[in-house]
Amino acid sequence: MMYPLVRELAADRIPVAVTCRVLGFSKQAYYAWRKDPVSRRDWENAHLTNAAVDAHRDDPTFGYRFIADDLAAAGHRVSERRVWRLCSQQRLWSLHAKKRGLTRKAGPPVHDDRVRRAFTAPDLDRLWLTDITEHNTAEGKLYLCAVKDACSRRIVGYSIDARMRSSLAVAALQMAISRRNPSGTVVHSDRGSQFRSKRFVRALSDAGLLGSMGRVGACADNAAMESFFALLQKNVLNRRRWASREQLRLAIVHWIEGTYHRKRRQRGLGKLTPIEYEAIINPQVALAA
Repeated sequence: MMYPLVRELAADRIPVAVTCRVLGFSKQAYYAWRKDPVSRRDWENAHLTNAAVDAHRDDPTFGYRFIADDLAAAGHRVSERRVWRLCSQQRLWSLHAKKRGLTRKAGPPVHDDRVRRAFTAPDLDRLWLTDITEHNTAEGKLYLCAVKDACSRRIVGYSIDARMRSSLAVAALQMAISRRNPSGTVVHSDRGSQFRSKRFVRALSDAGLLGSMGRVGACADNAAMESFFALLQKNVLNRRRWASREQLRLAIVHWIEGTYHRKRRQRGLGKLTPIEYEAIINPQVALAA
């Protein structure tokens, strides 16, 4: 705002009309500001900016859309465009990073493709998606296998280990089973050896679950899991260099349980978090999990 400059120059005996003409606004606008230096709009913007700064401080990975959702949930009536402008002025940017992926050689499928790229479900525990990602630490690589509910987008099970063996996938599946007690759930994966292993196939059968596998070389066949891993890369994995596997493991667990499940509102869930969405659909499942 240039009005304070006009006042300062006027104190130095530079005519208000001259300064206003040079700066490109009218004397009437300046004198209106003098009468009411802090407008209602400025006052509201100040409060919104403070709220946006607080939201971004709680989680620096939030961009203006998620901040706008948080402000709306807190009772502020404000458009996304206005939040974008305020965030831009304060340089409140979401963290971005390049996505990294695994290059595992696919083998023959042990299940039919029951999903066919329809990565949605009408209810909880109808369809689970699972995949594995990796990241480097100073001690070596760390692997994460996650199981995601296609309805609520909640990570119902996960396992973290220094080695990418079949036990990694089995442990994630067993965690999901113990949390949800499913029946007849379809579990979709790629054709990685961990998901084709006898241990994983037996774990599915013992729990009464149905396996599903996508096609070779078709990354879109598990795009919903890839989108979750992309968020994980941006929000955790690529934010810093990790000195130890344990340090990264704790950061992953904290982000999944504390931020992704309970703070990160998702447009596909009606601007709700996975926990909030499940509480509406099936409160008993949400509390049990």
